[in-house]
Amino acid sequence: MGQLTLNMKKYKLPISRKNKLEEPIVAYIIPNSNASFDVRTIGLLNIEKQYGKINREVDFINLIRSGISKKSLDHLIQIIGYSISEIADIIHVSDRHLRRYAANEKLNTEQSERLVELARLYSRGESIFGSMDVFNNWMSSEVLALGNQKPKSFLDTSLGIDMLMNELGRIEHGVYS
Repeated sequence: MGQLTLNMKKYKLPISRKNKLEEPIVAYIIPNSNASFDVRTIGLLNIEKQYGKINREVDFINLIRSGISKKSLDHLIQIIGYSISEIADIIHVSDRHLRRYAANEKLNTEQSERLVELARLYSRGESIFGSMDVFNNWMSSEVLALGNQKPKSFLDTSLGIDMLMNELGRIEHGVYS
């Protein structure tokens, strides 16, 4: 051990300002990979007009905590083509109860979180598949990688939505399982 230390001292280079590599810090900042489809997520929920600018995940968390309005839910339903009863099953509420919400009435935290997750999934899927119609076809088809189940059947849990996001990532990178 002593010999190793001695050899290391022998080859130790002096540290000077001109030996340091100086690069702008921006080279080390990893961009938010979610940023591209978060813009579409905001559009799917039509929330920027109601809640102001949403720039980062913390803004989504604050939005979820304050609750998403029924108006935003209706906008999402219209774009992704789900029925009110399908959405009611996904957010774990009866469709009768969901129909009674006023347009400006806010959903609770758990329901709001599921809607944001759903909107993020659909915005990413639309980006990867090229259109909402093609992505909806995939969501309604049996997928071998999901045990020959339809991706739609996993939307009622956060873990299911995460699994679908991971599958979309594999598709995006050309890894078909």
